[in-house]
Amino acid sequence: MLKAYDNFIKIATKTKITNPELFSKRKKEICKELGLPLPTNADIREVYEKMLSAKKIKRNLNLEKALFSKKIRTDSGVAVVAVLTKSYPCPGKCIYCPTEKEMPKSYLSNEPAVMRAISAKFNPYIQVQRRIRALELNGHKTDKIEIIVMGGTFSYLPKTYQKKFILECFRACNDYPKSKNKEQGARNNIKIKLENEQKKNETAKHRIVGLTLETRPDYINAQELINFRNLGCTRVELGVQSIFDDVLEKNKRGHNVQRTIEATQLLKDFGFKINYHIMPGLLGSSVKKDFQMFQELFSNQPASTRGEDRSSTRGGSFQPDMLKIYPTVVIKQSPLYKIWKAGKYKALTDKNFSKFILRVKNEIIPPYVRISRLVRDVPESSILTGPKISNLRQLIAKNSACPCIRCREVRSDYNLKEKIILHRIDYDASGGKEIFLEYVSKDKKKLFALLRLRINGSFASMMEAKLPNVLKNSAIIREVHTYGKMNQINQKDALSPQHIGLGKKLILEAEKIAKKEFNLDKIAVISGVGVRGYYRKLGYKLKDSYMVKKL
Repeated sequence: MLKAYDNFIKIATKTKITNPELFSKRKKEICKELGLPLPTNADIREVYEKMLSAKKIKRNLNLEKALFSKKIRTDSGVAVVAVLTKSYPCPGKCIYCPTEKEMPKSYLSNEPAVMRAISAKFNPYIQVQRRIRALELNGHKTDKIEIIVMGGTFSYLPKTYQKKFILECFRACNDYPKSKNKEQGARNNIKIKLENEQKKNETAKHRIVGLTLETRPDYINAQELINFRNLGCTRVELGVQSIFDDVLEKNKRGHNVQRTIEATQLLKDFGFKINYHIMPGLLGSSVKKDFQMFQELFSNQPASTRGEDRSSTRGGSFQPDMLKIYPTVVIKQSPLYKIWKAGKYKALTDKNFSKFILRVKNEIIPPYVRISRLVRDVPESSILTGPKISNLRQLIAKNSACPCIRCREVRSDYNLKEKIILHRIDYDASGGKEIFLEYVSKDKKKLFALLRLRINGSFASMMEAKLPNVLKNSAIIREVHTYGKMNQINQKDALSPQHIGLGKKLILEAEKIAKKEFNLDKIAVISGVGVRGYYRKLGYKLKDSYMVKKL
């Protein structure tokens, strides 16, 4: 983190802290007083340790205890490590995106994640190792790591930089807790093969079980997805923003909705999990239109059959697995600022955005979708107009009956004696069949484990996009995830449903469905590199970056 947080730490260490709740309140007060974005406890711990080591502050045991007490960050079963690529030109000209010198497009230097990247000079090796260290200091286990690469359109970056960046992420995990970054230096890393580091990671103590990359719909093609698989990518965050062509055009997005539909099908046919970025409140949209957008995102029916004016036939063309919902805000460094100043744009307010999100969560979101974020970490001081609320999820929780995955994850409230049942949801999506299997409590309000099985369609991208041979005439497992407090690899814990066989049972059920219901004799898994060993024990073999099994 930058030195901007030195004063924060100095004030915090002098504050009388008796419990985590009091510290959480004081943290907000200090940030408001200093004009800083709200840091995570892991961020604070990282700066605190550095200042303690440099003898700039005295040890505060109560502060350390308050930081250690926040353990929700690994309650989803993995340790999330976000890293940021360095600044490169962006292919987009979106009017809502801020442009700041030497920053990746759409990112601001005062965002917590960006500040961490700046302090590491955007070096991925340093970013990963520091983040793992901060999480451990904060009381988290870090055996299973999910890397999220931020920075905008990853596909637009030079291929040599892409490979080098991901290689360094794997090397950082393989080396941790030791650091060899200074010994070898970033310039010499080209001699190290990515495939070798991936092979090491299969048995490393800190394994990358998932790798997420960000890109745009108009950069998705078969060759790019093969490249993504070779890097180890398992999930793609897709900058969709809107599914209305007129809105995309007004905001100078640079692609139409058809490209989103095509990209979505191709990603699913390749087995990727898909996380849509959606932006309510864009120029040219409205609350009513945004609500219609969410209805269509998760509809299997053409819009024309639902009594709407549009003659759309896109039913089932979207169906993302995850959502990041970012309300449009006006930032001075964006072209939208001038439009707003001229009185030609009116942003959503905290109040109407909160009402909108609550209605979307209660009325539209299906149980096979995970809303991973409701707002972005744009500091309040940078927002001139638009929703500034940072803890929206917590504020609407009491009134929410949302069935999404995140709202149902079992987290730390696991009861070993609780009855768990298998539940199945079938739906059509992007020219294929999706079977969502989940282990849930009897009332389905607690989710313990899930599996996404896809049966690709007979035509479309299978012929046109030259799908890899390994995926042809094969069922595809796109995701397997067991929730609850993360356990160390090969260890059980009575307080967590991890490592009690739920994932294995779901895989066996998926194999049975593929063979008996669809007459397929092969099944493939888009496995993270660090999970390959798990699938080998179940009879799967590595082929063309997928784990494959004959049925």
